[in-house]
Amino acid sequence: MLATLSAVVAGTGLAAGGYGYAAMWPTSQIFGRTILAGRDPNEYALTYDDGPNDACTERLLEILARHDVRATFFLIGRFVRERRDLTRRMHAAGHLIGNHTFTHPWLLYQPPSRVHEELASTNAAIEDAIGEKVCYFRPPHGSRRPDVLRTARELGLTPVMWNAMGYDWNPALNPHTILANLDKGLRRNRRNGRGSNLLLHDGGQAGIGQDRAATVAATKALLERAREQDIRFVTIDVWNGDTLKN
Repeated sequence: MLATLSAVVAGTGLAAGGYGYAAMWPTSQIFGRTILAGRDPNEYALTYDDGPNDACTERLLEILARHDVRATFFLIGRFVRERRDLTRRMHAAGHLIGNHTFTHPWLLYQPPSRVHEELASTNAAIEDAIGEKVCYFRPPHGSRRPDVLRTARELGLTPVMWNAMGYDWNPALNPHTILANLDKGLRRNRRNGRGSNLLLHDGGQAGIGQDRAATVAATKALLERAREQDIRFVTIDVWNGDTLKN
């Protein structure tokens, strides 16, 4: 009896761990295909979550323009509604605009109706601002279920994750630490023969006005370093259709 109970508990723990991995691990493809990166280790995609965010986003646009680099920005719908002009400037500069939900909830724990509303409302806000269909979506915190990904696709959105992270959501981190965190992912991806989908933040879910100066400085340092290397910066749409898994 005790052995049977132990086996049940162990099996339950493994099942829970497997579900958590499938739902939260950024490179997992268990619940459905998401864009990670391409097969060229010299291709990097700079991606930014949680904007638009006034001074920080504007400063990033200046730096990216100076280096002739296009990035992918996953925007929160309620901030788009408040900063339509900035959203338009991002799009006019040639950057790819994606959906990051309307209020940044953990979608894993939301009912299907809320998931649909979060994505549909953000699509409407962005499309109203830039006059162009939104095609890409990144779930907040990376949390998803099979039906979350299915809803995204029903709304014309391709899900996007990441395979390198600066952890710059933490305001205590300095530019050096953010860059060091990215470098860990870059080295791992190069060993695996993959490109790098870099997750950074130009805003914060708490509201417009979040301080992301360290992210701006880390981006500047990364771009300056890349000029001396054979690195090509792309937007994530160039990897759509790549089914190679990490």
